[in-house]
Amino acid sequence: MTGTAMVSYVFPGQASQEVGMGLELYQGYPLAREIINEADDVLGFSLSNLCFNGPEDELTKTVNVQPAILANSIACLKVAQQDDIGLCAPSFMAGHSLGEYTALVAAEALEFSDALKLVRERGRLMYEVGQRRPGGMIAIIGSKLKLVEEICLSSGCKISNENCPGQIVISGSLDALSKARILAKEKGIRHIIPLKVSGAFHSTLMEPILAEFKQLISDFTFYPPNCPIISNVTAQPIVEVAAIRDELVKQLYCCIRWQSSIEYLLSNGVNTFYEIGPGKVLNGLIRRIDQQAQVFNISGSETMMQLKTC
Repeated sequence: MTGTAMVSYVFPGQASQEVGMGLELYQGYPLAREIINEADDVLGFSLSNLCFNGPEDELTKTVNVQPAILANSIACLKVAQQDDIGLCAPSFMAGHSLGEYTALVAAEALEFSDALKLVRERGRLMYEVGQRRPGGMIAIIGSKLKLVEEICLSSGCKISNENCPGQIVISGSLDALSKARILAKEKGIRHIIPLKVSGAFHSTLMEPILAEFKQLISDFTFYPPNCPIISNVTAQPIVEVAAIRDELVKQLYCCIRWQSSIEYLLSNGVNTFYEIGPGKVLNGLIRRIDQQAQVFNISGSETMMQLKTC
């Protein structure tokens, strides 16, 4: 790109994974190979083989998919930042749920090896609480926020993701979700999509793990980010270590305010977004928030080529 583009990096979360992700980068770029191999060494098992060959049901387990997406996203970022490719420097960063950890690594607020360990444990805790307090998440498509709020109030569910206009995710117990589906259909909502997750993430059903997770975070060292990171919880910039620690705990049980985060970036002059990592989920969400936004995906060799005029 040329001109005076104001840039934000955005990093994907769960649901962006697929078997085979990262293989092309691993084979084509020594730096990507170094990063993925480091992830294998840190975690003590072949995360790379799981990413490249599956099986899919093992890759999608929360405890595996979180470090897998983080490692692949960082590999994409580091390759794109090489001098011969030249990714534009960001004014802000943001990550969707798990992607917030990738943003912390990208902003040098958290070491890559520590982030891998932390999200591995985060995934384990989230899975275990999902087994103790069974629940799930469903996406409600094409409805206004107020109507979804009414459904949640009547069913006992909570809004867990405000992704973009017409795409809201709710979390709750299995019984509450069943009630919510019935209410949604009664109100004329036809597009209701269950998500393939192991629990009611970003809701109060995560509360039993908060104390343990807070203690876990205290064992890791964080640094002031070199670039403001937009909070999932407040949709405002995070610039201090104390705010990072607070954010990561609250993020487990609070709503992910992605639409508000992107609107904050747009209102502060960002007109170009680079989605860095597997998939194009955020690409689609941002375009639905603002059709004029310039959005690019960086996930492999072909997508690297578009950066050479930056």
